Amino acid sequence: MSNPADFTVVEASTQLRARSLSAVELAEACLARIRERDGTHSFEGDPGSINAWIRVYADDALAAAAAADERLARGGAPALCGIPIGLKDIYAVAGKPLTASSRLLDEVPERSCDVWERLEAEGMVLLGHLHTHEFAAGGTTDQVGNPWALDRSAGGSSGGSGAALAVRMTPAATGTDTAGSLRIPSAFCGTSTIKPTRGLVSMRGIVPLAESLDHAGPMARTVEDCALLLAGMAGEGGAVEARPLAGLRLGVSSRLGELDPDVAAGFETTLARCLGLGAELVEALPARETLDDWVAVLLSDMLRYHRRFDGRRELYRPSIRGFVESAEAMEPVDYDGLQKQRLVDAEHWERWFAAERVAALLEPTVPDVAWLRGPGYDEAGSDVALISLTHHWDWTGQPAVALPVGLGAESGLPVGVSLIGPAGSDWELLALGIALQAELGVPAL
Repeated sequence: MSNPADFTVVEASTQLRARSLSAVELAEACLARIRERDGTHSFEGDPGSINAWIRVYADDALAAAAAADERLARGGAPALCGIPIGLKDIYAVAGKPLTASSRLLDEVPERSCDVWERLEAEGMVLLGHLHTHEFAAGGTTDQVGNPWALDRSAGGSSGGSGAALAVRMTPAATGTDTAGSLRIPSAFCGTSTIKPTRGLVSMRGIVPLAESLDHAGPMARTVEDCALLLAGMAGEGGAVEARPLAGLRLGVSSRLGELDPDVAAGFETTLARCLGLGAELVEALPARETLDDWVAVLLSDMLRYHRRFDGRRELYRPSIRGFVESAEAMEPVDYDGLQKQRLVDAEHWERWFAAERVAALLEPTVPDVAWLRGPGYDEAGSDVALISLTHHWDWTGQPAVALPVGLGAESGLPVGVSLIGPAGSDWELLALGIALQAELGVPAL
């Protein structure tokens, strides 16, 4: 039998429900993989470790797996029962530390976040908490090494999640996305995700970065797995089947800018595959540049949360301290006016999708392959190039599925592409992503 740690969520669920694999065996395999491959579970990390996990709850995981086996034996258990998962270290779990990979936060919540309450009720098995860029405020998570090349960033802010999935320490993980924090690590690590429509997944009990921009979502190796996880996180939806691309109109982004050669080649390959599958490609309308407005809202929201740490700012990493200081120094902004502008920008896309009968918009997820690891905590905004494409969809709130295209010919590193759809089209977008992934494949270490 294959090592159970190598199973996808869907594969593991099938085996568990057939009783050809036990939840305890699956949890033990994942815990063994963590011991073999993760290296240190430390705050700083080290050059020779992946260091995806900040805390592992082995005894609790085995106990939860045993309970899942009892539930599975009775029959009628949910599809996610017995599936191991890692939570980004901003998802509250009752009785467990919550630190946001920071020296400043040290809480033990009495109540779990809504997402974990739902997934725990489904019978999922919590392996531990995964590293984030401190307070989810960056795109590199430099204490985590990219499994494809340890000297490279795993992306951020959900870098621990992306790395743990790529090296098959867990079949499922969670993340959040305020500027691209689900999608950047997925692109850098060769995994899949969906940034859901704003509000589809509850943020209650998740440490905020910017409350009005934050999105919570699933991460996994395949889009099909993400669909199953999203249904559990959102409390709606279910199994999603591939939707053929033949006859569909797909938009091609006009916001590309300068792309790394491997990213550009991967995007062209994706477009060619879509044409080969019978899709029609149409050029997207130019979009208003929203980065400055996004920054103003981000800093305004961020400052409200981080006021609680006044007087202890020396404990921040430099980049996070810089964000807070920039927020304080910022000229007063028309916050209500900016939020109204967001609605205008979102409506721009809703009208275009409807008028052009476009099922999804295609664009590269990130303009670069994985950056060298190291400087992401040095200065606030030093990683702004990573969010040049992704931040816009947090601003407008439309869903975005991100999936790998393959490995770059020059770098040997993963390259990703995104499908963006109108608000509320999450399940249809996942169906398209499943079909496209069947054509593009999933890179494996």
